[in-house]
Amino acid sequence: MDFIKVIIIGIVEGITEFLPISSTGHLILLGEFLPLRPQSFENAFLVIIQLGAILSVLVLYFKELNPLSKNKPRLKEFSKDKDLTLKDKWRYRDLKTMRLIAKILVGFLPAAVLGFLFDDFIDKHLFNKITVALALIFYGFVIIIIERKKIREVKFTSIDEIDMGTILKIGLFQCLAMVPGTSRSAATIIGAMLLGCERKTAAEFSFFLAIPTMLGATGLKIIKLGFGFTAVQWMQILLGLIVSFLVAYGVIVKFLDYIKKHDFQVFGIYRIVLGAFVLVTALIRK
Repeated sequence: MDFIKVIIIGIVEGITEFLPISSTGHLILLGEFLPLRPQSFENAFLVIIQLGAILSVLVLYFKELNPLSKNKPRLKEFSKDKDLTLKDKWRYRDLKTMRLIAKILVGFLPAAVLGFLFDDFIDKHLFNKITVALALIFYGFVIIIIERKKIREVKFTSIDEIDMGTILKIGLFQCLAMVPGTSRSAATIIGAMLLGCERKTAAEFSFFLAIPTMLGATGLKIIKLGFGFTAVQWMQILLGLIVSFLVAYGVIVKFLDYIKKHDFQVFGIYRIVLGAFVLVTALIRK
C-alpha cells in the first residue's frame, strides 16, 4: 500500500508543482488521507520528491541553461587569436545564458534570506489545513480579479528583456509563497505579470526560479531531517522522484501550450472551490 501511496503522491507533486494551485497545499491535504509512516519519513519524502520536478525543468530547458553548449562558440576557440582583447573573447561566450543564470540567482535571493530566517516558524505555525484553505481561497480571488480587470501593461516579452530591478521584485513576490497554499508558481507568475511580463515569459521565468528555490528549500529540510532511511524507504523515494519527474515534464509542456490561448481564471476558480471544501470540512470536524 505504501508504494501505491508513493505513486499517487508523486503524481500530485508533478501535476501541482508548476501550476498556480500550490503543490505544498495539496501535499498537506493529501497527507490527511494517504499518510506515510513514520511521520519523519513522510516529512523527508515530501521534500525530496520535489527534486524530480526540478529535474524536469533542467531537462526541458537544458540548452537555455547550459553555458557550455557545444553548438555555440566557446572562448577557448578564439583564445589563440592575439588580436582579440579579453573583452572581445568574452563576447563569444553565451552571454544570454550567463545573464539568465544571473537573473535566476537575483530572483532567488529574497526567498533564500527569508526562507532561512523563518523556515522553523513556518513549519511550526503555518503547515495546517486552515492556513492552506484560506490561502487557496484568497489568492484564487486575486488571480481572477487580476485576469478580469486586466490591470497590467506588457513591457517584457522575453526574459532577456527583464531588468534586474524587476527580477528582484519578482523574487519578493515569490516570498509570498512561504505561506502554504499560496503557490510559488502563482506568486511568481502573477507577480511577474503585474510587473509587465507577458504571460508565457512570466511562466517560464517561474520555472527557472524554481530551480535554486526548491533546491535550497530541499537542502535545508534534508539537513534538518537527515538521511536515516531503510532500503525500502529509499526505493519509495526513488519511485516518487521518477513519477514526479515524468508527470511534471508533461505538465510543463501542456501548461505552456495552454496559456498561449487561455488565462489563469480556471485555476483561480479551482483554488476557491478546493479551499472552500477544505475549510468547510475542517470546521465541521471541529
